Amino acid sequence: MQSRPPCHAQTERSPLLATLARLALPLVGALLGLLVLVASPADAQEATVSGPPSGIDAMLEQQVRQLALDGSQATTPGAPRVEVLVGQLDPRLRLAPCQRIEPYLPEGTRPWGKSRIGLRCTQGSVKWNVYLPITVKVYGRALVAANAVASGSVIGAADVAQADVDLAEDSSAPLVDAEMVVGRTAARALKAGQSLRAGHLKPRQYFAAGELVTVLAQGPGFSVASEGQALTNGIEGQLARVRTESGRVLTGQPTGDRRLELGM
Repeated sequence: MQSRPPCHAQTERSPLLATLARLALPLVGALLGLLVLVASPADAQEATVSGPPSGIDAMLEQQVRQLALDGSQATTPGAPRVEVLVGQLDPRLRLAPCQRIEPYLPEGTRPWGKSRIGLRCTQGSVKWNVYLPITVKVYGRALVAANAVASGSVIGAADVAQADVDLAEDSSAPLVDAEMVVGRTAARALKAGQSLRAGHLKPRQYFAAGELVTVLAQGPGFSVASEGQALTNGIEGQLARVRTESGRVLTGQPTGDRRLELGM
């Protein structure tokens, strides 16, 4: 069985996914499980309120901060630290009084970076539903630009350094391995101290149309390699097509120099 070459995208994204599953999701999940917000009697007597009943923002913030603290203490030293910032409701909202407000995570919402929590009134004269903005920050060690780097410049070893950054501040995966950065071309201008992301690097071209490439087909318990001629350029992160000796056209993901991997 042939060994599988390291995949650049998987290498960069796996720390993010592990952090999200281990810290951010349990943190917000615990928040939703623990928070059952009850309005005070004074609030219940009011005809309308501007925003949620008084004290809810403070209760949310207190619960979230405590959960974030518990989450950071439960991890080993040097592990990513989670911080959740609770925003404010739209001040133009006029909500009817409510005796019981329950939070929930809206379908399709990911507690990562800028997100939101739903708040719905389950006991009141008028059932309402609003969304409260939150920001989930996950601090961990990753690469930053040690110097200003011009767009189109080749990044050298002196241009990168390790620092604590918010891994969730950008949708592009943070870069943690200097070997994956040094020698690459900057796709845009970078400021000193800026967190380095996968989107900051120009995609690599692993092969050109017309070149012979190795085609790998892998699955549980097997690995098959063959050769074919590239019909398109093999650009990192983009699908490419190859024609085999039998004339069959295959589509796969370029993963290395003159190498195409088929999804099974």
